Amino acid sequence: MAGHDSGSQHQFTGFQKYFNSYTIIGRRNYVIATYTGVALLVLYFKFRPKKQAPAVTDK
Repeated sequence: MAGHDSGSQHQFTGFQKYFNSYTIIGRRNYVIATYTGVALLVLYFKFRPKKQAPAVTDK
């Protein structure tokens, strides 16, 4: 019938315990991981050393 069936409760272990699409906490962890990954990429490209052009000398 309609309603919650306690027999179909998901019991996750390992990685799936923290990253799953069935619980609010699991979804939140995916969002946090995604935002962290994007922030790390932005910081990497912002702070990586720039290639220096060869010095131009007048003759």
